[in-house]
Amino acid sequence: MKHNFKNLKIWILAMEITNDIYKLTATFPKSETYSLANQMNRCSVSMPSNIAEGSNRGNKHFQHYLNISLGSSFELQTQLLIAFQNEYLSRQKQKK
Repeated sequence: MKHNFKNLKIWILAMEITNDIYKLTATFPKSETYSLANQMNRCSVSMPSNIAEGSNRGNKHFQHYLNISLGSSFELQTQLLIAFQNEYLSRQKQKK
């Protein structure tokens, strides 16, 4: 079954997360532009991108792309913890 990815709640949420991450990483120190900030942006973009790509495939392949997106979300969680440890964001921002 093929899906219209723009109607999927998970894709909409992933797009919101991507938007939030871009805003957040814009506040990071310049020294992080090409390292942690870049990696976080790429992970966040990977989430809705994989959902969109998989939505045009059969259910088995769609599940595979959803799993890739989930993996990117786990990477992003780790990177958010690293950003917190380096005091690039507050605990309040981390919980959002």
